[in-house]
Amino acid sequence: MSAIELTAYPGKILGPIAKVLGWIMNGIYNIVYNLFGVESVTVSIVIITILIYTCLLPLTIKQQKFSKLSQEMQPELKAIQDKYKNRKDQASVTAMNEETQLVYQKYGVSPMGSCVQMLIQMPLLFALYRVFYNIPAYITSIKDYFGVLSNGSVVKGSIVDIISNTSGFQDIMQKIITDYKITSVSVDFTSTDTTALHNYIIDVLYKLPKEGWENLTSYFGGVGDAVNSITPHINNFNYALGKINISDTPWNIMKTSFAGHEWLVLVLALLIPALAYLTQVLNIKLMPQANTGDNDQMARQMKSMNTMMPLMSLFFCFITPTGLGIYWIASAVVRAVQQFFVNKHIQNLDLDDIIKKNQEKAKQKREKMGISEDQIRQAAQMKTRSIESKANYVSSAEKELELEKARQAQNNAKPGSLASKANMVRDFNEKNNRK
Repeated sequence: MSAIELTAYPGKILGPIAKVLGWIMNGIYNIVYNLFGVESVTVSIVIITILIYTCLLPLTIKQQKFSKLSQEMQPELKAIQDKYKNRKDQASVTAMNEETQLVYQKYGVSPMGSCVQMLIQMPLLFALYRVFYNIPAYITSIKDYFGVLSNGSVVKGSIVDIISNTSGFQDIMQKIITDYKITSVSVDFTSTDTTALHNYIIDVLYKLPKEGWENLTSYFGGVGDAVNSITPHINNFNYALGKINISDTPWNIMKTSFAGHEWLVLVLALLIPALAYLTQVLNIKLMPQANTGDNDQMARQMKSMNTMMPLMSLFFCFITPTGLGIYWIASAVVRAVQQFFVNKHIQNLDLDDIIKKNQEKAKQKREKMGISEDQIRQAAQMKTRSIESKANYVSSAEKELELEKARQAQNNAKPGSLASKANMVRDFNEKNNRK
């Protein structure tokens, strides 16, 4: 395993995704630096956000089409729900599900049509979280600043070289972790793997605040020149607006800046979750709202979700790396721009033509599976007749029970009531018949 992989996230699912995203970010960072001389991870985050959502644009359009078609389907779906209202038996439930499926087939859409984009976005988000948490593990040119090359070799006189050759550096690094409350790294300075130790050193150094870099010579006396050499680069690539450490959380930055009376830094850190919240609200405003008809429960659920999503963005952006918050804001802005143009595109679509095309695609798919249209219709009709016969069928035992209840109610009729008079007429007729 190469040195660069050792500090990367090792998860079996998110790990490979993070590696691919890290490789893309590495390429973006190098292109921006070579073309414009800009050392900025923040710029790379914005660019990769634009790339991701450009790739997701076809899915976004598909999702919006599904939402539009859902509004057209809603009256038919509600009619089916009303048809089987209060019928909880298994046969009725099965029939309702099958009739609902037929409606989806009629419009040529899948009930899961709105979930595909979410299923793609969530792994990307979690993988990016890992990349932003440990940038040097993925962007090779940044790792080079610390003196560890991508092939695992250490540059003589670099900061990692000086620290690793200092007697008892393991204990000193542990003290730095304690002094600056660096809780977001997982290191093991008892390891005998030299390459791993070099990576652990970088993990800690990358998380150091500015005052930590300023005081590093008090821990390692010989690193002065190395610190002076690397610090300008760190200020460029690791700090948004020159003030906010993208590897640290806004909450930690706010606490540190409040203690140090750095009010500008505090405000900038607070802006990250605040902008994440506001941009999410803007996204919801631009999203076409689904027609829930008379379904009050669904309307309440949608309203609750529209309220909770921005609040979740606000909360998570406080406790996750600032880099992820920047991605969240950038993605919301990109989605808002996309949504503006997607709305215009969707408004000009011919729904009847979309339905016709969807139906044709669904038909071709069923034909490949060996299912004919006649088979589907016949099955649906048989199911419907079966359900209706079961619903209308009353056993002889049930009839006898109802009759007995009626007789008892009649016999217990109050004097003077219509039922009591009917009993008198019945008794009179029975006596005459016996004569």
